[in-house]
Amino acid sequence: MDNLLILRVPSKADHIVIPALFMTIFLYQLHYIFIRYISSNSQKEAMMKKVKIVIDVALIVLLFSSIAIAAKDFGWVDGFNVQAQADPSGFRARLATRFHIGDAQISAVLGNVSNPADAYIVFRLGEMSGYPPDRVMREYNSGKGKGWGVIAKNLGIKPGSQEFHALKRGQDLYNGYGQGKGKGKGKGKHKY
Repeated sequence: MDNLLILRVPSKADHIVIPALFMTIFLYQLHYIFIRYISSNSQKEAMMKKVKIVIDVALIVLLFSSIAIAAKDFGWVDGFNVQAQADPSGFRARLATRFHIGDAQISAVLGNVSNPADAYIVFRLGEMSGYPPDRVMREYNSGKGKGWGVIAKNLGIKPGSQEFHALKRGQDLYNGYGQGKGKGKGKGKHKY
């Protein structure tokens, strides 16, 4: 499950959360300065209420925008895992049909990943890069904690490519749980 958390909280969210923290500190300092120089208590109370409302609204907006950014990338993983875990044999059959692989390869990958979605992504990255699943698994194991973008890059797939963005947006194994565009055949320059 550790990889799932890494997938669901991309570094893009950090670009919102960290500035939000600094903005909050700035607003509290600004609040302190205004309160210090206002003479009457009624003015202080009114100013404190206004500043508190501004800070609360800013934090709520930043919270929801960071959640939206985090949910964009690989947002299909949770639903995919639920469906795959509800019907493991059906999931194996779908993998075999979709990627034209045997049960031995499926078992080897499923036995070494955290969840079914990771297995699907391993097979998709193999398809996109032209590498066999065991090569992708070596990158998966050595790149744990770094995210799928790093693994894709190490396999020669540009994380900014249309294929990789389609994979982040969806999958093509189950209908209704996010649909990436295209099959992502890759360039095939690393075939064994």
